[in-house]
Amino acid sequence: LVYPTMASQLLPNFKERDFLMHWLTEPSTSVKEEQRISIEACKDLRAIPGVRNCGSHIGQALLSDEVYGAYFGENWISVDKSVDYDDTLERVNKVVDSYPGMQRDVQTYLRERIKEVLTGSSGAVVVRIYGPEPKKLTELSEMVLKKIGDTPGLTEAAAALQKELPQIEVELDLDKAQAYGLKPGDIRRQSSAFVASEEVSDIFADGKAYDVHVWTLESARNSFDDIQQMPIDVPGGKKIELQDVADVRIAPSPNAILRDDQSRRIDVEGNLVEGGDLDKTVDEVERRMAEIDLPPEYSYKVLGEGSELNAAESRLGTFGLAAAAAILLLLQAAFGSMRLALLAFLLLPMSLVGGLLAVKMGDGILSLGSLVGFLTVFGIAARNGILMISHFQHLEKEEGVPFGMELVMRGAKERLAPILMTATATGLAIVPLAAAGSIPGHEIEHPMAIVILGGLVTSTLLNLFIIPSLYLKFGKSRKEKAALAAAAPATG
Repeated sequence: LVYPTMASQLLPNFKERDFLMHWLTEPSTSVKEEQRISIEACKDLRAIPGVRNCGSHIGQALLSDEVYGAYFGENWISVDKSVDYDDTLERVNKVVDSYPGMQRDVQTYLRERIKEVLTGSSGAVVVRIYGPEPKKLTELSEMVLKKIGDTPGLTEAAAALQKELPQIEVELDLDKAQAYGLKPGDIRRQSSAFVASEEVSDIFADGKAYDVHVWTLESARNSFDDIQQMPIDVPGGKKIELQDVADVRIAPSPNAILRDDQSRRIDVEGNLVEGGDLDKTVDEVERRMAEIDLPPEYSYKVLGEGSELNAAESRLGTFGLAAAAAILLLLQAAFGSMRLALLAFLLLPMSLVGGLLAVKMGDGILSLGSLVGFLTVFGIAARNGILMISHFQHLEKEEGVPFGMELVMRGAKERLAPILMTATATGLAIVPLAAAGSIPGHEIEHPMAIVILGGLVTSTLLNLFIIPSLYLKFGKSRKEKAALAAAAPATG
């Protein structure tokens, strides 16, 4: 009854003191404008008490792994340990949200890295659309964004900034070029050196190496007319303009083309609201996507933390079934009775009820730490249950205690101290983690501790009261009980 009402997350919100903010403006934004916005944002962020520093990087550095234009930036800040984490994060979010008209978010470095590894995107929920035409992909992404943008539990929904921008295209007229004695490679090398420079040498000074580039003055390449009139050397020492041998024009061109699974693709992504249910949010996104009829040759996938959580649950279910079968066989071998093996086996999940109730009374979110806690409680309950039933068998077979109320009462009393000692020792070790609360560094340990403490209560009650009662009821078959009852007077 409790489990279906629980929210789930693949990973908790790690409370690191270093934050990363993606800072995306329109793809046509200039370097100067991106710098201006980033500098203003850093000034506002550093005005927050506890923010120690702020830095940014914009676009793509030489030989870097960031394949973005100048419109893409990332701001980095560090928060002092002396300030309240949640309050400072709330203020940071307010500052970031005060910059409208751009895509931005606030994440910790570890969580952002994990998302990037999972899908290549920084969103918790990602709808990836595949198809052949970039322009059509952009149209579909906008349609998908309108469809899923208001999904309950989803925030910061946005489509990837893949748009057509005005670019200068140069198409060579081969006949005119040959008339001047030029080859296509001659024109390409000269024009690229004028526009983008060309390295011709290196200078070594003070232990450092400096590249030497040949380049034009900025005033000779900062307009469309300058490009058209770019001087090109021809054999014989004469010069002509680029427009004499090529068609120089402005035409739309996509700012980025991304590929995956041998197909072009575009992403529509979003993050979860604080305390949101990942499973329910992803299910709602998938339901809404099923209502969209994509054109032929276009398809989509729902990726992100939700797909990874479902995959992990599927793998866990498969391995869990195999482990459950092995456990049942081992219990049968230990007790020498399939009846007792089933009794112990079917009671084990009931020991987890306390852990679920403890999570429900807290934030109501099941995460990685909660799973670790359930496994711990499961192991403790299994150990105590096996020892309890084994002790009943020992009293009956080795000490001659007849099956009945006296047997289970004596067995339960003799196992009382070990069971309570196990629960008390484990609980005392876990209490500090639970009492400390969800503080930085305890994002996994705190939910684990809550589950273990709640599970210890129900597993202890289960082993001390439920198992003895059920052993008395189902420990023997009706024939065995009848045989024991018939033999009791003769024995007396």
